[in-house]
Amino acid sequence: MPIVDRNRIRPDILKFQDDRFQEYMKIIFQFTALEENKQYNFQKIYGKCMALNELFFKKEAGIHELHDSLTDEERDYLKRLFGYVTEHAIKQDLENFPIPTEIEIKTTMLDKIPAEWIIPPNSIKDHIILHIHGGGWILGSPLLARRITSAIAKATNLKILSIDYRLAPEYPFPTPLEDCVNAYNWLLSNGYKSEHIIIAGESAGGNLTLATLLKLRDLGIDLPAGAFCLSPATDFTFSDDSFFKNAATDPGLADVGIFWWFVAYLAGEDPCNPYVSPLFGDLSGLPPILIQASSCEMLYSDASRFVEKAKNSGVNAILQAWNEMPHVFQGTRFELLPEAEEAISKIAEFTNQIFEC
Repeated sequence: MPIVDRNRIRPDILKFQDDRFQEYMKIIFQFTALEENKQYNFQKIYGKCMALNELFFKKEAGIHELHDSLTDEERDYLKRLFGYVTEHAIKQDLENFPIPTEIEIKTTMLDKIPAEWIIPPNSIKDHIILHIHGGGWILGSPLLARRITSAIAKATNLKILSIDYRLAPEYPFPTPLEDCVNAYNWLLSNGYKSEHIIIAGESAGGNLTLATLLKLRDLGIDLPAGAFCLSPATDFTFSDDSFFKNAATDPGLADVGIFWWFVAYLAGEDPCNPYVSPLFGDLSGLPPILIQASSCEMLYSDASRFVEKAKNSGVNAILQAWNEMPHVFQGTRFELLPEAEEAISKIAEFTNQIFEC
């Protein structure tokens, strides 16, 4: 049974989601037709995942019990499925709506961490955004984030270094966080000054952005000039009930079975660990932070509570919220959601203030 209440979704958002669903279904058929996937019953496995997802949102079982109700083989299948679908969907999207030709994309390696540069024309010299992509800690790549990173690069006139950190369940906590810290240190060792760096990320990448700030501070490493996050996850304990109540109006997260993603990333770690749940950390001494979110999404409370605590800790923290928007709406094509363009412009205002340019 779907968690999202279609009657509560704005019509234009619903049309976008329905069109995207049709695109996804075509790609799913391609995935299931691959020789290595013919032995699996997609409808059975996905149906089982959705049944467990319903139990999660009804609070009839915890994430660890639900995670263990799926076999290793089923979880591997679901990860490969989501990875295949999202990668092929973004490739099609980028083909239909290309990145502006003036944006330069270059792949690189930061020691052992793959990454890509997104470079706008006439970018501000020696100033940079270190970007950490989303994807629930089990999915994602710089390619999947390329639409949003290129939009931010164009709006801010800043170079972006988007890193391809290692993913769970093969590489659970703390490996992704270690990759983020190492990428930041790579910038410092290659001549970038901390005051010329902003760290940014969306969703799981927003979580890692905030965790990276805490880790850098605790290690005594010079902090970046600022950070911005789009709908970050900050509380792995789901202690605010709005996480569950807002599922009815969150078509991006509610019906994909994220319950087992958290467990895959945790790998037995205490969910109250501040490097996992930044909301529970000592937030004092952090640089200015901008957080954007939608008031109707599951992670809105994660964003708003973090900003409130950060402010109380003396941090210059800003929350910018929109109504009726899907999770990480900033990545949506601007011609479909003008609110995305507005949000990107506010990010540019923030970076201009940080770098005084």
